[in-house]
Amino acid sequence: ADGYYEYSMGECIYSTSDYSDMVLLLSVSFNKVVELQCNSSLGKCVGITEDGVRQAERFNKDQAFLQGLKAEANTVCKPNAQIFDSSVRDKT
Repeated sequence: ADGYYEYSMGECIYSTSDYSDMVLLLSVSFNKVVELQCNSSLGKCVGITEDGVRQAERFNKDQAFLQGLKAEANTVCKPNAQIFDSSVRDKT
């Protein structure tokens, strides 16, 4: 079917066992092309395409959005990483 394909994907990335380096990366794609990426530890978004640059400028002015991104790293990423680690990594 004809139409448009838009989606966003969040990735929780960390490498320490205490999760102190937890980062939430949010990617926004349109028609399978990544247009925008936001990083919770940097507290900003970067546009990759022309439209993504416009979106990034808008998101970077929205302090509530940026604070929410940082909060999600703590409220979503860390608890899920702990569950994952306890069920997979900690098994001997």
